[in-house]
Order: sequence, then structure tokens, then C-alpha cells
Amino acid sequence: MPLRKLGSSELFVGAIGMGGMPLSVNGRPSESQSIEAIHAAIEQGITFIDTADAYCLNDSENGHNERLIAKALKQHPEVVVATKGGHIRPNGAWVTDGRPDHLRQACEDSLKALGVEAITLYQFHRPDPSVPFAESVGAVADLQREGKIVHIGISNVSVTQLEAALLVTKVVSVQNRMNLFDRSSLDVLKRCEELGIAFLPYSPLTGMGSAGNIGDNETLSRIATAHGASAQQIALAWLLQLSNIIIPIPGSSRKANIINCAEAINVKLTSEDMALLHALAK
Repeated sequence: MPLRKLGSSELFVGAIGMGGMPLSVNGRPSESQSIEAIHAAIEQGITFIDTADAYCLNDSENGHNERLIAKALKQHPEVVVATKGGHIRPNGAWVTDGRPDHLRQACEDSLKALGVEAITLYQFHRPDPSVPFAESVGAVADLQREGKIVHIGISNVSVTQLEAALLVTKVVSVQNRMNLFDRSSLDVLKRCEELGIAFLPYSPLTGMGSAGNIGDNETLSRIATAHGASAQQIALAWLLQLSNIIIPIPGSSRKANIINCAEAINVKLTSEDMALLHALAK
């Protein structure tokens, strides 16, 4: 699989990554099926897996996805694992918590769950409106200075928040939602391009529960048929050709779906295809 660089770091990973969330939330598969899915991703050349301490059913099992991934990767040190902190799951709800004390404890817990001395890429999961953004980012920067994390990323941010984070520390990645039908972060992508920061679009196939339905779009289906590809592969190929800093992280709990997504790197869209796909969000 072609490699792409994670921002200004020296990390090169496969052009497509894997999102681990579906392996640990409602409707998740068995542990054995989950590990099979992760191994299928590695066999396809995927060397970047995204996770978070909050990828679990509720706060009684924080770190579920991290522990699962660590177990699956015992024999695969070549895979880069990125995790996040800044969300908590009281009774299964999604609640932001950007307090420096929480982020410090979350990082310590993630280190244990992943079984590593330092986390390769640690991302602040989501700005907390009750905590000054610079304080949250500063707490992550402190953890980096202490050697607990190697590289810093931020997630679910605006251009203004990205600029604010850069006043505090070096950022190598931004993880925001983006797909054919949601271009709300195009301005963030543009700024990342200018700064040489990797952009990790989550929900690149529109999100859990709806990825299988994107082929219902007539334009997308027609282009897929013309290329002998699936609609999902076309959606990922569009992202890959949109920018060379993009590393999509489709999440899946099924081996077949992961293999299907990985094949997107072999799809070469024409300029006409790209124009038709761009028009879908208008």
C-alpha cells in the first residue's frame, strides 16, 4: 500500500488506516472476530489504527478498544496506533472532559491499556466548552515533554482552534469528520495542507450504520460500476485524490469490509469523476 506521512513527523503509514470504534461499541463483534478484522487490515497493508479510551460501551470498561488492539498487535510492532483522550462515557453517554487532570489520568490509563511506554500519537478528542482550549492542549503538551507521548494530534476542531493549538505545541494531525456528503471541514483541510499537517477524516463512508447505503446514490453507483468498484471504494478514492495529506480511517467490524476498503487505493478517478463527486455536496 502507498505510504503517506503523518504531518511533520517521521512516521509513514498506509494511505488508508482503520478506525477501531465499531469493534467496541454497541453491536460489536466477538473478541475473536475483532482480532480477525484487525489482522485482515494488516494483511492488506494497513499500518495505522485509530482508537480512543472512550471506545467502549460505558465507563465501566474504559479502554476496551485499546486493550483489544494491543492484544491483536502483539506480533505487529510496525503498526502505528493513535489514541485519544477527552471523552468520558457515563452510563454510555458521550461527554467531553478536557480538564488537564482528566487528560493526564486518561493518558496514564491508555499507556497501560496499550502496553507501551510512550503513545506514538495522542489526540485531544474534542474541545470541552467548559475548559479553555489552550489549557487542554497544554496538558497534552506537558505529557509529551514528560515522554509519555511522542506526537500530538487534535480532533473535531475549527481552523481557529487549530491555530490556537499551534501557539501551544506542535501538531502533526487533525482528525475531523469528512466524507462525500459532509464537507464542513474543508477549510480545516486547506489549512492543514498549508501547514503540512496530516488530515484524518473519520466517518469517511458517512458513519456507522450508513456506510452500506451510500451506493444508493445514483451518481456514486454509476461511477462505481464504470470502475468495476464498490461505492465505498469510490468514496475513499475521492478522499485520497482530494489531498495527499489525507489518510481516511474507515471503521469496520467485518473482515470483508476492511478488504473492500483497502482496495480503494487501486481506484484512479478521472477529472470528470472528481467533478461529479464534488457536486454531490451542493
